[in-house]
Amino acid sequence: MENRFIKYYSERSLWKKIREMSKAAGTQVIYAVLLLFYVMKNSNVSLKTKLAITAALGYFIFPADAIPDLAPLIGFSDDLGVLLFALTQIAASITPEIKSQAKEKLNEWFGAVDEKELLALEEKIS
Repeated sequence: MENRFIKYYSERSLWKKIREMSKAAGTQVIYAVLLLFYVMKNSNVSLKTKLAITAALGYFIFPADAIPDLAPLIGFSDDLGVLLFALTQIAASITPEIKSQAKEKLNEWFGAVDEKELLALEEKIS
């Protein structure tokens, strides 16, 4: 993960991006973002792990993606690829509690989410 994207991350800009793009991004992308965010907030996670997460979230926030986020159907595929890569690198830090936090937030934002979509993402990172 390139560290040049770290400068694009802030908690405020992350929430703004999610608010603006959550419906277009879909539950898998937002679930991936939330998993990374909650791992980063865990005080037991190393600084190195937090920097990798910050870079991945910075890429998600970055306004000039490889594939523009407004492109129908494929606009978030590059984001999801970066997020999945980061998640596979930090998979050992994703606790059941973190998964639960992320799912609760998704349900709050989207209503009842399709658990199969979330499990499909979890299988890719385990």
